[in-house]
Amino acid sequence: MPTVDEVTAFLDRFAPAELAADWDNVGLLLGDRQGAVERVMTCLTVTPRSAAEAVRERANLIVTHHPLPFRPLRRLTTDAHEGRLLWELARAGISIYSPHTAFDSTRGGINQQLAEGIGLREIAPLVPTESEVGTGRRGRLDPPCNLGELAERVKKLLHLELLQVAGASAKPIERVAVACGSAGELLPAAVAAGCDCLLTGEMRFHGCLEAEAQGIALVLAGH
Repeated sequence: MPTVDEVTAFLDRFAPAELAADWDNVGLLLGDRQGAVERVMTCLTVTPRSAAEAVRERANLIVTHHPLPFRPLRRLTTDAHEGRLLWELARAGISIYSPHTAFDSTRGGINQQLAEGIGLREIAPLVPTESEVGTGRRGRLDPPCNLGELAERVKKLLHLELLQVAGASAKPIERVAVACGSAGELLPAAVAAGCDCLLTGEMRFHGCLEAEAQGIALVLAGH
């Protein structure tokens, strides 16, 4: 039976921690590296419901996209939401691992899948690193389409009924930047790359205003 350390070492190779954003908290976040792993649970976020399921189903390891904890904790008690979840999981001997933004940016990660899913060609990192991967993706639509058509393509790919769009529906779109999650900080990189549109999860109000001022459209598919 593999150990927590062996399973997480495999995950680390797939989504190396150096690809994660500076502000992120990735890797093994709770648990005993030498603990045995028979059952693994995956989820987007550790919630009271998913934590209770992990305990009930006797999982040994939770692989969650969003980290728990995300920010440093000054104390670990059941008085607060995060502390209560961590306490319950620790008592049940359940470890937590999160790749988060490392998984977003790795070779076969979420940004690459989104870029391929909407039909981009000549895909490259939006902000490259020395390892020839990097944060976000950019690419070219061939043939180009308009913003309304791109939005419909994203809705079909992600099985969405609704999403948010900033820009004129008829705006021609050829070069697209992709950055999942809340990627407002990558707007300057998308502009510098000559992109006509940035596909991301969400954007603050002032980020939308900045995109409008820079002449770049936004497709906000949700976080």
